[in-house]
Amino acid sequence: MPAYSDGGLMTDTTRTMQPAVAKDKPAADLVKDLSEQVSRLVRDELQLAKVEMTSKGKRAGAGAGMLGGSGILALYGIGCLLAAAVIGLAIVLPAWLATLIVGAAVLAIAGMAALIGRNKLKAAAPPVPEQAVDSVKADVAEVKEGTRR
Repeated sequence: MPAYSDGGLMTDTTRTMQPAVAKDKPAADLVKDLSEQVSRLVRDELQLAKVEMTSKGKRAGAGAGMLGGSGILALYGIGCLLAAAVIGLAIVLPAWLATLIVGAAVLAIAGMAALIGRNKLKAAAPPVPEQAVDSVKADVAEVKEGTRR
């Protein structure tokens, strides 16, 4: 869980900063406070992005491992089915022709799958830490709103 440098959690809603009234503080102190708050905000947003991307990376790694394992098993199963298809066709055709027909069919299916996969990859959005981006947008909107007052 992301934490502030002083140990508080980023999700800690009990921590509120009371805005100082401008007439109570000199301009130099206000600029210093602004600098410190913006610095903390940037650090916290970067920490949030880091935590979010780490979590997504772990889930993606586990999913990729399982997908790879299932792919290996599927490959063995397909090999068995292809051998059965060749043997079945070899009953009515010469063995070389049966093998040629099955091989051509497999290559055609592989080509179609490759084209579909390439199109899906092109359509996929790049991985982005969505929560951190949304949080930064909200922070920017809040700062803009605060400067209009």
